[in-house]
Amino acid sequence: MKASWKDFVKPSEAELRRSLSSSCFAVTQEDSTEKAFQNEFWDHKEDGIYVDAVSKEPLFCSVHKFDSGSGWPSFTQAIEPDRIREKVDLSSGMRRVEVRSSLADSHLGHMFEDGPPPTGRRYCINSAALLFVPKEKMEDEGYGEYLSLFQGT
Repeated sequence: MKASWKDFVKPSEAELRRSLSSSCFAVTQEDSTEKAFQNEFWDHKEDGIYVDAVSKEPLFCSVHKFDSGSGWPSFTQAIEPDRIREKVDLSSGMRRVEVRSSLADSHLGHMFEDGPPPTGRRYCINSAALLFVPKEKMEDEGYGEYLSLFQGT
C-alpha cells in the first residue's frame, strides 16, 4: 500500500534537493515564481485535483479553476481551507497575500481579491508547486474522498 499524504514528514533540505526538480525546489523552498504562460498547468483543462508537489497534500480542484488571463493556474478556492496557509508578503515593493501548503510549508503562489464569484478570490499558483491527479485515478491514488467535488459536473 502506498504511503498516504496524511503521514507526510518533511524531508531534509538535502533530500528535497535530490528528489525535486530544480524548478519545483526553487518555487516551493525558495519562494521563486515561474514565468507566466510558460508553465505546465496555466491552460490545463482536465478534471482532477492538484496536490502539493512536495507532500502530495490535496490543495485545489479543477472545478474551482478558471482562466484569469494571468498565465498561471488560478482557482477561486482551496479544496479545504485548512490545506493552505495565507501570509502577508511585503516583498517586491507591494502588499500581497502569499499562499503556502499546510503540511510541507511549500510556497505555492499568491491570493488576490479580484477573482470571480462566488468567493471573489484568485489563488494564483505556480505549476511547479503542483502535481495533477486525474479524476479517473483519484481513487487509486488515495484521493477518493474528494470525488464528491465532481458531483453535478
